[in-house]
Amino acid sequence: MGSPITVTDDSFRREVLEADVPVLVDFWAEWCPPCKMVAPIVEDLASEYEGRMKVAKVDTDTCPSVSAEYRVMSIPTLMVFRGGQPIGSVIGYQPKAVLKGKLDALLLQPAA
Repeated sequence: MGSPITVTDDSFRREVLEADVPVLVDFWAEWCPPCKMVAPIVEDLASEYEGRMKVAKVDTDTCPSVSAEYRVMSIPTLMVFRGGQPIGSVIGYQPKAVLKGKLDALLLQPAA
């Protein structure tokens, strides 16, 4: 069963930018109530998309460099990367059905 991996400023390039599959990155923080609401959905998505997409979590408090580089201003921010580039994002809590719809649309886009 797939589960999100924890990514740090040091491992972001290897785990996300150099990944051979699209990566959903959950930018979150421990103190953020909407982040806690979206966490079980992110866990479910990691299982449902296993093999087609990697799921990673970035704690914005402990990984300020990556968060700043991608201009994460509000959390939770869910950002999809493919080929080392961000291809879409969702800011704030969204129901699972909405997130799945956006992910499916992004994953169906041809690679640039």
